[in-house]
Amino acid sequence: MLEPWRRQHGLQLPSVSTIGRIIASAADKMRHAPARIDRRGRPKPVRRQRKSRKPRGARPAPLQCLAVDTVERVHDGLRRSILTCIDPASAFGLAVALPSKAACHTEAAMAAILSLLPAKPKVVLSDNGSEFEAGFAKLLKQHGIQRCYTYPNSPKMKAHVERFNRTVQESFVDDHEDLLLTDLALFNQKLANWLVFYNAQRPHHRLGQRPPLSCLLQHHPECQRWWTHTMRRTRSRWRLADRSAKPTRLPPPS
Repeated sequence: MLEPWRRQHGLQLPSVSTIGRIIASAADKMRHAPARIDRRGRPKPVRRQRKSRKPRGARPAPLQCLAVDTVERVHDGLRRSILTCIDPASAFGLAVALPSKAACHTEAAMAAILSLLPAKPKVVLSDNGSEFEAGFAKLLKQHGIQRCYTYPNSPKMKAHVERFNRTVQESFVDDHEDLLLTDLALFNQKLANWLVFYNAQRPHHRLGQRPPLSCLLQHHPECQRWWTHTMRRTRSRWRLADRSAKPTRLPPPS
């Protein structure tokens, strides 16, 4: 619409995005969104919360950023969720099966994951799902961990964890789906054994055919001693296996 006027005056036409920003930031609100109406015909209040997004081109050091996501399996009306977590820098990944996607379960799983790491991450990247709110967000705030969100319908912003989800499903979950629906404790035990293979032995192309743990030890030498703490690892495994079924006695450390 501005092209004939631009030719008449010999001016340069701004881009479409520039015009859109001018309209959106106008003081007199040149752009009006239709008000949302409730069932009684009253306009609903707009409750917008500014969320910090993942910065472009950011390449954090190992264990400084964790990307989290959930994988859901449904069979005959029975739902099970798997919380996945990966370090984009070293490809070190963790996963645990949960009874549901409720925030109370993701909070307990995240607390156990943080207890396994030798250092607390600075940033946790997640989508806008409700399972990462409530107690999960409160836990991160207590540990002083910054929360970053991805844009809606933008899985490329957390491509590392999406690729890890595929690996977990194709290499393990597909062969143990019946166990996932019947015995979460045994499923998590077998999943932990597979994660040991994934992190300590499975070669990764982008890491120069090295496993993630080998790459991680270059930046955090203390990891070599930290994960040999048998009692800490055993307690976390019991806590992740089934939150409702707590053992009365833990096995002695080896």
